[in-house]
Amino acid sequence: MKLRVGDLVEVMTGKDRGKRGKIEHLFLKESSVAVEKVNRFKKHLKPTRRYPQGGIVEVSRPLPASNVMVVCPHCSKLTRVGITIAGDKKMRTCKKCGKALEEGKRK
Repeated sequence: MKLRVGDLVEVMTGKDRGKRGKIEHLFLKESSVAVEKVNRFKKHLKPTRRYPQGGIVEVSRPLPASNVMVVCPHCSKLTRVGITIAGDKKMRTCKKCGKALEEGKRK
């Protein structure tokens, strides 16, 4: 999967089509991503110590990774991700403008 936590993505299909957000979590086995403030559902909770009143809470659910596209930080367009080898490093690049998607962002 060429997506990374922290990438800005836009949802392409479904009820949240057109919304943008950053990736919070990747689920590699399920090939899905959790995007902040997208794909929200209401969950009903019983009273517990954490929620003594119980109630209704909004939670994010994962989206299939095929339903999102990366937004390039340089050209602000929806793009596919390419891999460019520079010396001994692999870099993720924008297919539209050709610039690197991150500069020294990885740990």
